[in-house]
Amino acid sequence: MKTIDKIPTGKIGRTGQLVQTGVKIGGNYLKYYGKKAFNRELTRDELDEDNASDIYDGLKNLKGSALKVAQMLSMEKNLLPSAYVEKFSLAQFSVPPLSAPLVRKTFKKYHGVYPEELYDTFATQSVNAASIGQVHKATKDGKKLAVKIQYPGVADSISSDLAMVKPIALKMFNLQAKDSEKYFKEVEGKLLEETDYILEVKQSKEISGACAGIPNLRFPDYYEELSSERIITMDWMDGVHLSEFAKSNTDQNLANKVGQALWDFYMFQIHGLKEVHADPHPGNFMVDKDNNLIAIDFGCIKQIPDDFYEPYFALTDREKLNDQEFFYQKLYELEILSAADSDKEKDFFADMFYEMFSMFSTPFQSDKFDFTDEKFWENLTHLSEKYSKDPELRKMNGNRGSRHFLYMSRTFFGLYNLLHDLKATVDVQKFRGFL
Repeated sequence: MKTIDKIPTGKIGRTGQLVQTGVKIGGNYLKYYGKKAFNRELTRDELDEDNASDIYDGLKNLKGSALKVAQMLSMEKNLLPSAYVEKFSLAQFSVPPLSAPLVRKTFKKYHGVYPEELYDTFATQSVNAASIGQVHKATKDGKKLAVKIQYPGVADSISSDLAMVKPIALKMFNLQAKDSEKYFKEVEGKLLEETDYILEVKQSKEISGACAGIPNLRFPDYYEELSSERIITMDWMDGVHLSEFAKSNTDQNLANKVGQALWDFYMFQIHGLKEVHADPHPGNFMVDKDNNLIAIDFGCIKQIPDDFYEPYFALTDREKLNDQEFFYQKLYELEILSAADSDKEKDFFADMFYEMFSMFSTPFQSDKFDFTDEKFWENLTHLSEKYSKDPELRKMNGNRGSRHFLYMSRTFFGLYNLLHDLKATVDVQKFRGFL
């Protein structure tokens, strides 16, 4: 894969890159409407593919939060056209890496020495490049190590990148600018945390230690003396990415084994630690030769406050969900409804979130759940399509729900998609034995 010798770090340079991308997209629309004039049956598939490619090509050279947003969107399989999901999913673990000279220069800037001065061996060619950093192989004192180096300028450009992305997000999710600041602050705060590698090492050690008793789950050790604010050194873990395992595996027992470890890992964090690894995409998990699940990235950890946890999970109980008085009370607590809403808005959003909570909580209604259940995924797709195209919703303020919904929803739908890809059946309550 072609390497990158320079990343635009200033606002002008990054804005210029996005403007160029915008010009290409404008050209794609002109081409589409030109063809449409001669062929009324023409679909948007070619337009979506061209736009997805041009957007991704523009973002992959910027790295950082702009690319991270694309990565997050790639997990919303029921929200975006398949062309975008397919292209943006490359941001999970396959983007052009930094060149060897830029790697050495960046390492020296962040750590004060060149990598070959710190490690016995260091491969300047990366083995994995993602949105915020890339990983290199190294050795020291006989140990095989993975060294994650953050791209230059990522932390400093988060606020300006989000400002550029904001108008697109407002339109896509039907948000009112004046009331949406809490959501953008939530994203900005989490992205800033992801660039703090000292915090990530701390979180990694705490959560991996707390989850050590969960079967079939492994974590690397982290080396604080070889890490810094923009560099992390950890054990090199041998295995394949979760997506590769899911595609090649044909043994249902192994699928269930890995899926159970993944489910227990998440449920233990949510209900036991009240915090969760909120970045559940395949690039953050591996499977080793013994079919153990390996969790390798703890940059995005979502704290779950009690005043959100209690009403959110109370509604997984169908009896309480169907108690109208209780349900409405929780909708107010979760900031889905407000006193300023009209009766029409209250009825509309109560119905909408009743459907959403019913769908989200489906796996919790039985002792075992098969994540290949066709009815479950058909209902999920139907629900997404129903509200993405609902003209009434477009007329209403889409700013609904506590800021905590952003990463909790991302966590659950990401988890459900991973378990679906694995074709796993899980014991829903098994995690309680580890609390």
